[in-house]
Amino acid sequence: MNIRKANSEDMKAVLALIQELAIFEKEPEAVVVTVADLIRDGFGSNPLFSVYVAETDSNIIVGMALYFYKYSTWKGRSIHLEDLIVTENYRGKGVGKALLFKMVELAREEKVKRLEWNVLDWNKPAIDFYIESGAEILKEWQLVRLDEHRIINFAKIK
Repeated sequence: MNIRKANSEDMKAVLALIQELAIFEKEPEAVVVTVADLIRDGFGSNPLFSVYVAETDSNIIVGMALYFYKYSTWKGRSIHLEDLIVTENYRGKGVGKALLFKMVELAREEKVKRLEWNVLDWNKPAIDFYIESGAEILKEWQLVRLDEHRIINFAKIK
């Protein structure tokens, strides 16, 4: 297994993993991002994210970790791991652990104060994996979101 920084040519495989995750999370229609979006937003003049990919000895991408930098007003620079995805046939074979180790290695190298991500409350295998890896699950924090529709409607509350 090889973990490496993704390039723009990998975005087709990355999108396939994103779509597989959406199916796993019971939202197959939720993915609207395209390969062109991923290339523009990850490899343009102002990249918004970076990706590590896990590939087999046959150069088949079987996992990915997509992340970006953010800033904590209390702690400073942080990394947000948006998605850590391993294709179903390779789960339980150390791919996720290798990707998470790569992210921790990056966090150490970059001297960030936090490496954070979200996990669905019903995804017990992922929760168990994260706890076994030493992560803390913050139960008192809740994710707050304005989706595209709510952003448009927000202006109407004045």
